[in-house]
Amino acid sequence: MYYKTSTLDFEMAETPQQFGFRLDLRSGVPVYRQLIDQVLGAIAAGILGPGDRLPTVRQVAVDLAINPNTVVRAYKELEIRGVLTTQQGTGTFISTSQPKPDEMERQRRLNQMVSEIVARAGAEGYTLEELIEMLMALLAERPRDPATR
Repeated sequence: MYYKTSTLDFEMAETPQQFGFRLDLRSGVPVYRQLIDQVLGAIAAGILGPGDRLPTVRQVAVDLAINPNTVVRAYKELEIRGVLTTQQGTGTFISTSQPKPDEMERQRRLNQMVSEIVARAGAEGYTLEELIEMLMALLAERPRDPATR
């Protein structure tokens, strides 16, 4: 199990097609929510893409020493949102057709996320400049899409 200050940390396993989760049990964020946030964050960062397979419910539960129902809850919520598809006997995959929320809803959610991040960072004693610097570093590390070069 991993303890980090952010629930949006990612771990890539040895094979590029496998994705691993990290939990921060001291964050106050429910475990199922951390799993959801990490999948969504990995998609946004380009770490996971359409058709990528996620670890099985059982594997995640064993690796993180959590109840399998917690993993099922996270996967089901992502499936309802259209982010994941589950194929019985094959696995859980990132959906090939991502739903597009309307622009106002998208901006509202982004504003909410940014506000939460700024508030949490401020509560931990980080300045806005340090936060921006970290975001810029993450942007520089992000894999580039060959279609946009």
